[in-house]
Amino acid sequence: MTYKLFYALKSASMGTRVMLEEIGAPYELIQTTLDMDKPRPPEQQAINPNGWVPVLQWGDNGMYECAAITVFLCDRHPEAKLAPAVDDPARGLYLQTLVYFSNSIQNAFQLTYYPDRFADTPADEPSAQRRGNRRLRETWKVIDDQIGDNEWMLRERFSAADIYLFMLTTWLRSDRGHPAIDEFPNVKRIADAVLSRPSVQLVYEPWIANPNY
Repeated sequence: MTYKLFYALKSASMGTRVMLEEIGAPYELIQTTLDMDKPRPPEQQAINPNGWVPVLQWGDNGMYECAAITVFLCDRHPEAKLAPAVDDPARGLYLQTLVYFSNSIQNAFQLTYYPDRFADTPADEPSAQRRGNRRLRETWKVIDDQIGDNEWMLRERFSAADIYLFMLTTWLRSDRGHPAIDEFPNVKRIADAVLSRPSVQLVYEPWIANPNY
């Protein structure tokens, strides 16, 4: 079965594409846009009326939300060994980390990239952005402390959580007042290790060539 991934650069769909590459499953990219003022494929809108990506489709089924897609793909392709099994003691930490990435760190990024979603008036948007930047520093510190001296997010085991971490680090922008990744040495260590993987080199080639693309 071939997956269809509704895809746009600079979005979480890049992380999902890395997952598909790591799994080795056949997939088709369907180009879309992050610009909410531009039309998006009707198939994408039918699955996710919010208009956001990633959206994954297989057969007559589809789903959205990057963390949910990550859990789904890892469970559907256990041979890739990208996630602990349901009865594995590390499963709790894996799920906790993915949800924290999605609910806390991504939410902080949204405050900085889309302050209009959190402010009553345009005049209030700079305040939302400033709070987002503070929240980024707070949430990344939690993850940096969680990693500690561990090799990967799940201690000695590489997993989809490390791919997700790398994806989020590529959204850090100094011109938006974001904290520098160097403030979080454990996060940076894992991100640098993930960057060397062939799947990441392929998908993130535009970002590697120009981090501010």
